[in-house]
Amino acid sequence: MTSSSSSPTMIARDAELEWLNGLLDGVRAGTPATAVVGGEAGIGKSRLMSEFIAGLGPDVRLILGQCVDLGDVAAPYAPVKGALRQLVAQVGAERTLEAVGPGRAALIALLPELAASDAVTAGEIVVTPGGAGSGQLHEAVAVLLETLSRELPIVLVIEDLHWADAATLALLRFLLRSLGSSRLLMLLTYRTDDVTRGHPLRLFLSEAERDRWVERRELERLNETEVRALVGTLIDDEAPSDRVLETVFRRSDGVPFFVEELIGIDGCRDEGFVPGTLRDLLLARYERLSDEAQELLRLLSTGGVRVPHALLAAVYRRSDEELETAAREAVTYGVLVIDGDDYAFRHALVREAILADLLPGERARFHARYAEAYEAQAAAGRRRLAAEISYHWLGARDPVRAFPATIQAMREARAAVAYATSSQLGERALELWDTVPDAEHIAGMTKLELMGRTASQLRHAGEGERSLAMVKLALAECPRTDPQYPRLLRDKALYLANVGRGGSIEILEEALAAITDDDSDDLRATVMTGLAGRLMIEARIDEAVEMADAAYELASSLEFDRYASVAMNISAVSRASRGEVDRALADMERSRELAHGDGAALLRYWVNASDLRFLVGDFPEAVRLAEEGLARARAQGVERSSGVILASNAVDPLFALGEWERADALIERALALDPPGPVRTYLERAKLWALVWRGDAEHAAALFRQVRPAMAPVMQVEMQTRLAVGRVAVEIALAVGDLAQAWRDGRSVLHEKVLPLAGYAEPLLWALARVIAAVRADPARVSETEAAEILAAEPEIRALIERLSFWPTHPLWKAFVDAELTPTDAAWRVAAEQATADTAPRFLRPYALLRLGEALLDAGDRPAARDALQEAFDGAVEGGVTAVQTRTARVAMQAGLALDGATHRDTEQGAAGVAGADDPADAVAELTARERQVLDLIAEGLSNRQIGERLYISGKTASVHVSAILRKLGASSRTEAVYLARATH
Repeated sequence: MTSSSSSPTMIARDAELEWLNGLLDGVRAGTPATAVVGGEAGIGKSRLMSEFIAGLGPDVRLILGQCVDLGDVAAPYAPVKGALRQLVAQVGAERTLEAVGPGRAALIALLPELAASDAVTAGEIVVTPGGAGSGQLHEAVAVLLETLSRELPIVLVIEDLHWADAATLALLRFLLRSLGSSRLLMLLTYRTDDVTRGHPLRLFLSEAERDRWVERRELERLNETEVRALVGTLIDDEAPSDRVLETVFRRSDGVPFFVEELIGIDGCRDEGFVPGTLRDLLLARYERLSDEAQELLRLLSTGGVRVPHALLAAVYRRSDEELETAAREAVTYGVLVIDGDDYAFRHALVREAILADLLPGERARFHARYAEAYEAQAAAGRRRLAAEISYHWLGARDPVRAFPATIQAMREARAAVAYATSSQLGERALELWDTVPDAEHIAGMTKLELMGRTASQLRHAGEGERSLAMVKLALAECPRTDPQYPRLLRDKALYLANVGRGGSIEILEEALAAITDDDSDDLRATVMTGLAGRLMIEARIDEAVEMADAAYELASSLEFDRYASVAMNISAVSRASRGEVDRALADMERSRELAHGDGAALLRYWVNASDLRFLVGDFPEAVRLAEEGLARARAQGVERSSGVILASNAVDPLFALGEWERADALIERALALDPPGPVRTYLERAKLWALVWRGDAEHAAALFRQVRPAMAPVMQVEMQTRLAVGRVAVEIALAVGDLAQAWRDGRSVLHEKVLPLAGYAEPLLWALARVIAAVRADPARVSETEAAEILAAEPEIRALIERLSFWPTHPLWKAFVDAELTPTDAAWRVAAEQATADTAPRFLRPYALLRLGEALLDAGDRPAARDALQEAFDGAVEGGVTAVQTRTARVAMQAGLALDGATHRDTEQGAAGVAGADDPADAVAELTARERQVLDLIAEGLSNRQIGERLYISGKTASVHVSAILRKLGASSRTEAVYLARATH
């Protein structure tokens, strides 16, 4: 009986293959997908990928990436670079750079060989330094794949994700979130038994499972029937006995690779043929080889699962003929396979078993050969290989030669904006520092500088706590007289703020005091600007103005334009906060001029300028500025990273203008990109607020319970967030009827140590006035003690709103506070009139007219009350303010007043805070199958365009279906339609 090393037929994976082909069909039609395939070693993940790839036609582009096992610190982006180089080979460098658009510089940073392309202009700027770098690179790769997938669908395969470096995982995480309009199929495989507790892939997998484009499966072991079928494909003559088959099944545990190895052993029909241990099984073929072939395999195993022929020839100490003879023997016996120009082990398990069999001296000698070979390659070409050199010199137990390679690898990782890898290499270099003579000279920096840079890379990698711990260690070693001391203090303050802790102001003040005349003025300028920003955020406004103005003067004298622009910006926002609005607006525009095109300074301009315009009631200009900044972010290739904060700044003014769906689309897209903590807090807060006013209070309350803990750190250090989230918390509690909780959530504004920011505080004071009005109307809804506290706070609220009279929108909010606290028809007429101003959010007038109608009913003027309620109802319907629409209809019904256009549905508020239809089940039954599909996607929060993409119809056709659904259900909004449908289940 003879056997092959691998089965010519894949057994028991037809369902998985059909699944992958189904995903590809969807991708061809325009729906991106990601398949994550897991399983234990030898279960057949790579075989499944091979079979799928073999069935691909010419209508798709295939690119492959292989993760590399380089210990704890893998080479950054190794599998991604491998896959992208294949893509460049397929379409050409010029087309690649054309397709990536604004991200060309970032892509060149990842693939330096592209700089030699004729499409690259001499002196083209490489990716900008700083925190935006990873965002630029991530977006560049996303844009490249998205653009080229419009020509042909792309299948991107990344194997052995358990070895992926942190930078690769971060990039893949971004691609999962951001490629919703591409024709990309990503296939990711990983070994489940290697993903132990604390492994970085665990977090990646848990996050990926929440993405609607991702499907994850784990391959199961074969059953006894399937093992028998597999054995039948491996033999050429007489079938083995049932006893042998039973033994193979028992000892293989249904793992296909082990079945193949067991059948491949000579004498497998004998009762004692089965090796005693897994190691013996994995080495069975290896041990049948000649000494020369075994030596080659031991050398090869030191280099990885696959090694290019040229590299293997460089480290092999025998002749080319001897290498070929040994390699051919290993291939013949099924230990190696040829893959293009690479030698690859048939399975990683065999490589690992051989590697474990190396003698210590042999291992060190082989590692040294690879290190020297990689050094020669690095000297001769454009590839960055320092990570590999560092790894192999460490394997050779030569820290002196590993150290410079580690420092260089850190720089290379930073140049490729692989911050996580760069920080890991920095930590490795710090571990080696004391073992290397003259480490400071070799590194080109002091140990303190290395610690500072490592902390910075940790921060950029999102490792806030570790960056803080590193800078604390550096400060502990740094003498106060050292020039690094104030820089490290500055960094510590920044990192504290990043993790949502207080104390930054005091540390920046200490840093400023520690700067001597011998220190550089640019350090002084950056510390002063940072201090001004923290003072502004914590609403210490007068101090912020003073510090920002001083920072501006210093930066201007140094012609340090970026910091002059930022300081002027901070000064403008701070001056506005104390009522100097006209000067603030003028200074804000001056900060734009001072930026001179600097991306970081301009980003801050658009963020703060759009927010300021919103707060003073200039909603159209706020939207324009946010969209202008977003367009610039798109042009710079950071729309899906840094641009997210600008998208968030457009949300509130769009809500104020009544453009709910535009704002919803921005929120959902931005949240899908997993923005940083503060931006996520802003977006979640806006989403919660919209749910309340559109009649879905119960949903808002449930969501708030989920996200509130994550909001807390941002609220702790940002007064504006504290006030804005406080307002939403009060309004949610009001909407669900929990008056005591509403008061607890908002009362802290009355006890702020400094005058709160007027633009955020006044709407919160109005919400608190509503709590007082509700308690006064029905004191039994809270305890006597709570009622006494709430009602006693009225003078404080009136006094505080008067102290904020300098703010441009003060007349509006004061009118609403006064009307809540003294709810006469005259007071509500004033409020309704104030709500007609262009500076008033559109939802306020229907609300004021509703309250006017209630006041008129109390006064006995039913005709006037009906007119007010009718106008409130019409305004709420037109403006999509479902909560006001529902309450208005209910008030009218209870008073026996008939409103034109109102139905019984409008008077009943369900669990989600939305009105219910007269017979919603009948209405839902009238929906067509396609309309039901559309309704399901509305429930997912998709826009008309996204619904069209999912169903392969135009956005206009999707809009027609949505209109039909609203009409049939009698719903005034998409949210209400979803609620009505759910109410029938």
